[in-house]
Amino acid sequence: MLNIGLAGRMLPAPRDGGFKMEGYWIWCGSVVQGEDGRFHMFASRWPKSLPMHPGWLVASEIVRAAADTPEGPYTFQEVVLPARGAEYWDGRSTHNPHIVKHNGVYLLYYMGTTHPLSEPTAGDGYGLDDPRCIVARSNKRVGLAVADSVFGPWRRSDAPLLPTRPGRFDSYLTSNPAPCVREDGSVLLIYKARRYEGNEFGQMTIGVAEAEHWSGPYKVMSENPVFPPEQFHIEDPFIWRTESGFSLIAKDMDGTLGGEKHGGIQAFSKDGVHWELCEQPAAYSRTVRWDDGTVQTMGSQERPFLLFQNGKPTHLFTATADGPGGFREASNTWNMVIPLAESEGE
Repeated sequence: MLNIGLAGRMLPAPRDGGFKMEGYWIWCGSVVQGEDGRFHMFASRWPKSLPMHPGWLVASEIVRAAADTPEGPYTFQEVVLPARGAEYWDGRSTHNPHIVKHNGVYLLYYMGTTHPLSEPTAGDGYGLDDPRCIVARSNKRVGLAVADSVFGPWRRSDAPLLPTRPGRFDSYLTSNPAPCVREDGSVLLIYKARRYEGNEFGQMTIGVAEAEHWSGPYKVMSENPVFPPEQFHIEDPFIWRTESGFSLIAKDMDGTLGGEKHGGIQAFSKDGVHWELCEQPAAYSRTVRWDDGTVQTMGSQERPFLLFQNGKPTHLFTATADGPGGFREASNTWNMVIPLAESEGE
């Protein structure tokens, strides 16, 4: 598989494509072609009666939507990972889905969290300083659900794949799983982490873990973040195999890497542990060309996911929001899709 760049390959995005639902915030789209030949998107949703951020921390659930083509539009089918009780590590919220099909088995990586407090309700002032948010954020962990069919049933583990590690860069939380499942079933897993700094948490960092088989156990490969946090302020990684190693796209938090705040950057690695920016690091932009001829700068363009068909990336999916930028300014969120032109040599 070629080590390809994405910049310049974005085709017009279909206005009526992707996935949205009335009454819900929609985020985190990840797509796989099912055994029925249709395309199935696994996404996060939570009710608009709660604020977009941080409503997901306590009320998100992973759902499945389906379409006849990668562009969609996708139609809601079912809740895949619902709340299942505060006693479970993922009992109150499931988020960050990433779906992989390997040898006929569907692997659904995700973030889960829990808290023992009451459900937030509309108008009760739920926000980042709410005890429910504070507890749920500190309980974020990476997990895996498995099924033999895209329609389920899904087998959820009673323990996360990546627990936190006291005294390390991931002592506070693990989230945003980005797996690369090899043909032999082994996995390279990039993930987001934070560490405890006293009673507070530090900035976002990126870790890497590996497993001989997707069922685990997963071992963290570096005692330090794989990207120096003072140079790489990124989140929402997505990785894939190339002829020379691995490629990664991610959200540029400050715009210091790719030139656009909250735009996308691309990096490469020979071993999955040591990473460098590409010569042309910009991967995608918040400014989108629609198929009706209009151009729009989105408030958010996050959680990038590439759909590969016959070994080639054909569509970029992102979680997007309207508004000028910032979660609190959004009135609608959905998962959009951008078809990709073939690159030379593909």
